[in-house]
Amino acid sequence: MSSGSDIEALRRIGWRDADPAARVARVVAQHRAGYEVHDGHAVIPAQPDGRFLKRRIDPAERPAVGDFVVLDDAEPPTIERILPRRSTLTRAAAGERYARQIIAANIDYVLVLTGLDGDFNPRRIERYLLLIEGSGAQPVVLLTKADRTEDAEAKCAALRERLPESTPVHAINARDPASVEHLAGYLKPGDTVVLVGSSGAGKSTLTNTLMGETRMATGAVRASDSRGRHTTTHRALLPLAGGACLIDTPGMRELKLTGEESLDLFADIEELALRCRFADCAHESEPGCAVQAAIAAGELDAERWRNYVKLKGEREEQAATLEARLKQQGRAKTPGRRSGQRGRGRDEV
Repeated sequence: MSSGSDIEALRRIGWRDADPAARVARVVAQHRAGYEVHDGHAVIPAQPDGRFLKRRIDPAERPAVGDFVVLDDAEPPTIERILPRRSTLTRAAAGERYARQIIAANIDYVLVLTGLDGDFNPRRIERYLLLIEGSGAQPVVLLTKADRTEDAEAKCAALRERLPESTPVHAINARDPASVEHLAGYLKPGDTVVLVGSSGAGKSTLTNTLMGETRMATGAVRASDSRGRHTTTHRALLPLAGGACLIDTPGMRELKLTGEESLDLFADIEELALRCRFADCAHESEPGCAVQAAIAAGELDAERWRNYVKLKGEREEQAATLEARLKQQGRAKTPGRRSGQRGRGRDEV
């Protein structure tokens, strides 16, 4: 049984459950040589139990940054087991073999960073939002480098029209503490946020501003596409002075869907398709197509429609791959039903 001071210390790094009957810590970093965990008092090295090192184990079953884990009493300790996750942000790992990769666990908000420069891409933002759907976390879109453009508010307004009303969109200057003050609502004591976005979008810059010191390296971006090099090389959980926890991640060049996402982001389009004259309408040149009529009337953005078709196809492809993998393992299930979801897709736009 932990002492009262231990429980309060754990709560400062996001613990929300009752007094644990074991030695509990939170994973703050993962390296090739092992893990770093925080017990509420200090960061200590830890090694995974041997079963986590088996070759055929699903990567999602290994400890991930943000996990609360049970340690043994050795020094340095061994991670014996992972405690139940209240939220999990995942993507399909790169490569031909299907595998899920956990980006972060036990998170409250996912801050999606996109630069208001050559990095600005609404299609990629929608892809991130699909990955976040069903994770158990709330997405927040941050348009960075607002100080470098004159049409920041116009881009914000256009993006808000395109995204669900429940998704906040903010334009910020990640270097300016005053500009990021309104993010305080997502950084309450005990909350955990994870930063995601392309290299050069400003994740490390925002991390440094929120930390009040330079903790993460930052780098220049290419003039051609406003992308940067990977200055963050691994995921890291950092406790903030105000009591929240921040997880910074390397820039993700590939955003493969897992096959389990819903398409709730495009619920309006799916509802529109139900109004077509023919049930098997391909939404191309068929008479009575409600989708094409909406595009012609300016009620549906043609580019958003194309992105929906692309993502839906990728999701279905990944869902089929996932189902075949589960059947091969002898535990087939119907994919796409987690938290009201339907299915998935693949790569970054």
